[in-house]
Amino acid sequence: MPKAPSASRFSLTIEYFREEDGRWLADIAALPGVTAYGRTKKQATATVQALALRLIADRLEHGETVPGPMDVSFIAA
Repeated sequence: MPKAPSASRFSLTIEYFREEDGRWLADIAALPGVTAYGRTKKQATATVQALALRLIADRLEHGETVPGPMDVSFIAA
């Protein structure tokens, strides 16, 4: 039986900034343009994670990254 390919580890760091009006900005510098606002830090985190996953899926569909198993994790900084 062939061995299943191992997943490549792909960690994305989320950086947070608080705006003067109280909104949270979550940004993933490794993925230019992946930035999201939220009324709460939790909301900004969920939105930026969803946006990052959509971008990764789009790149995979267009052959812009190596296809295959991938283990994605987010690190809140």
